[in-house]
Amino acid sequence: MSRRLAASVPHRGDTIAVPRTAAFAEDCTITNRGYYPMGDSSLLDRRRFLLLGVVPAATVATLGIPACSDNNRTPASSSFAPTYFNSAEWAFINAAVGRLIPSEGAGPGGVDAGVPEFIDRQMELPYGHGAYFYLKGPFLDKSPPTLGYQLRYTPREIYRLGIAAANAAAQKSQGKDFPELSAADQDRFLAAMETGETTFATVPATVFFAQLLTNTKEGYFSDPLYGGNRGMVAWKWIGFPGARADFTDWIDQAGRRYPYGAVSISGATDG
Repeated sequence: MSRRLAASVPHRGDTIAVPRTAAFAEDCTITNRGYYPMGDSSLLDRRRFLLLGVVPAATVATLGIPACSDNNRTPASSSFAPTYFNSAEWAFINAAVGRLIPSEGAGPGGVDAGVPEFIDRQMELPYGHGAYFYLKGPFLDKSPPTLGYQLRYTPREIYRLGIAAANAAAQKSQGKDFPELSAADQDRFLAAMETGETTFATVPATVFFAQLLTNTKEGYFSDPLYGGNRGMVAWKWIGFPGARADFTDWIDQAGRRYPYGAVSISGATDG
């Protein structure tokens, strides 16, 4: 029997499944279909793939997701001090998140939305320690995706080993750690990790990239209670109502703007 991740991880930021109507905000217009590789001048459209959940990060499809205004930006907070990540790792997390969801263009950037804080907090929770992973052997470095996770590493270890390997690879190829690379070079490096063109001696680069991308998406659309989506900026950007008790009356009203603001689990509102 294959090992696999637990099917439900309730504390992992309550990743949001966005209803079809949530994509239509009052100040949005529908875009045309387009595909943009990482590093392209249209990289700021990469944010839209987060709503789809089916496109590789290096190939972003805009598939009719609206381009919204950037009125919901929230400046990045400098007061948060990471608990798990050291200074070099924290610099990597901020740089990588800043390229996966850049701050340029429509919508809030990942760093501005508090995604790095979300990831650091997760590392200190049972999830970060591998409580929801099967971590007994045998371990397989290469196995079909249908078999699920087959490695020995907890999320904490994936980040620690992956960041060290990524910085070492960047040093070897360009003489700089990843955070010191130009934005274009960072995009190319992340794309190489995603495709496996870049290889690491410890945790596979593809596994590390998948971990980073998954947690970035979770943090971006999580309830602010978990540290990400600061000020509900991502929810406000897409028009998602948040943790309201009931909004089933609106699910089938495609195209209509949801008239009420977002609300967090804590009871905070966007007003």
